[in-house]
Amino acid sequence: MRYAIIDIETTGGSPKTEKITEIAIFVHDGEKVIEEFETLINPEMYIPPYITGLTGITNEMVASAPKFYEVAKQIVNITEDTIFVAHNVNFDYGFVKQEFKNLGFGYERKILDTIRLSRKLLPGHASYSLGKICDDLDIKINGRHRAAGDALATVKLFELLLSKNEAFAEAADPEKYKLLKGIDSSLHREILAKLPEAIGVYYFYDEHKNLIYIGKSINIKKRTAQHLRNSGGRKALEMREKVNEITFELTGSELVALLKESEEIKQFKPIYNRAQRRSMFTYCLFSGYDPNGYVVFNLGTVNKNSGLPIAAFANSAEGKNYFFKMVEKYQLCQKLSGLYKTDGACFHQGIDICKGACIGKESAKDYNERAMALIKSFEYRVSDFYILDKGRSVDEKAVIAVRKGHYTGFGYINTEFTSDIGQFGDCIKSYNDNREVQQIIKNCLRKENYEKVIYVEDLDQ
Repeated sequence: MRYAIIDIETTGGSPKTEKITEIAIFVHDGEKVIEEFETLINPEMYIPPYITGLTGITNEMVASAPKFYEVAKQIVNITEDTIFVAHNVNFDYGFVKQEFKNLGFGYERKILDTIRLSRKLLPGHASYSLGKICDDLDIKINGRHRAAGDALATVKLFELLLSKNEAFAEAADPEKYKLLKGIDSSLHREILAKLPEAIGVYYFYDEHKNLIYIGKSINIKKRTAQHLRNSGGRKALEMREKVNEITFELTGSELVALLKESEEIKQFKPIYNRAQRRSMFTYCLFSGYDPNGYVVFNLGTVNKNSGLPIAAFANSAEGKNYFFKMVEKYQLCQKLSGLYKTDGACFHQGIDICKGACIGKESAKDYNERAMALIKSFEYRVSDFYILDKGRSVDEKAVIAVRKGHYTGFGYINTEFTSDIGQFGDCIKSYNDNREVQQIIKNCLRKENYEKVIYVEDLDQ
């Protein structure tokens, strides 16, 4: 692993309005500095007196210095395949990124902040500013508020942090640090280490091997870490304390993971799936008729009197955003669609999107034709089709089957057979169809969250 330990001086505090006046880079291989680069930079703008008072860098000093674009290639090359390290890294990295952005170049590096690392690995200091922490650790800074002086001090601090070995490795990995934050149990940390960052279904067991929870995720490790953190309500904390083992099954396809999770929760009825409020489809679209015979719509939460929904959404924002677009597409009335409360005409009627159903100007017959077209848009286009999606490996695809308007199951097929529909039936394992499964598949089709759909007019011929 190579690290580019960097410090910059600037004309001010904002990368959008200010520029870099000096940069120093020390490339470290984990044992020693192996390469370095340092230069003043002409910012092509005035350096305020208070900045000169802080850094000692004057307008005269930078007048003959190279402009950023003249050293940009050197900066790219020396930091290639390195982790960008700085004390308060967001400041230095933000300025460097902006300078490259001004040149039309996207500069991207993994970053590491020695302030965050110091707080984690060297606890107990009153301040973690570079000057104060270096004073505490007896690290001399030769040239405070100059790029090379501050960067070299950061190198020495970094080497001290690096000597923490395993603790450094854990704290220096931003994803791992974020993943394990709040997880105190050594057992849970061991369990997490064995989980994949992949799509699938996961299973929580207690110490007696009882299945207590089933979930699905596009990143099993990340999602289970969220479960195991010291946060959440009473039920979440209670479940976390009982987790003694976690197993998983990869699906490759998010759609298959959703279908499998739904099926197995109904089959096994784990205690914490029953105890927790299921939120997959709590916000739905319903339809009916008003006293004048017009089709009306209502977006709302599910209850025992709701009836069958036309469509379901993950939350209210998703539902409202999508339905607003559909109402405009089909030129429907906002008032009859439940999106605009008024005793008179809706807003759309005033701009000629609504044809006046809200004030009886358009007949129920004409209006309802478009309303029914919207309802039909949520139905399957044809009654027989297959959905092809990612498999668990590069040489297979997931196949989800719908026959005569009913979900019949899913399976996996080798990629060399995906052009032969006759092979699909043999790979399908039968699963139950129900209202929730119908909504899962319809949502997938609506969001186009799949690789391919194969429509078949008559699979029996």
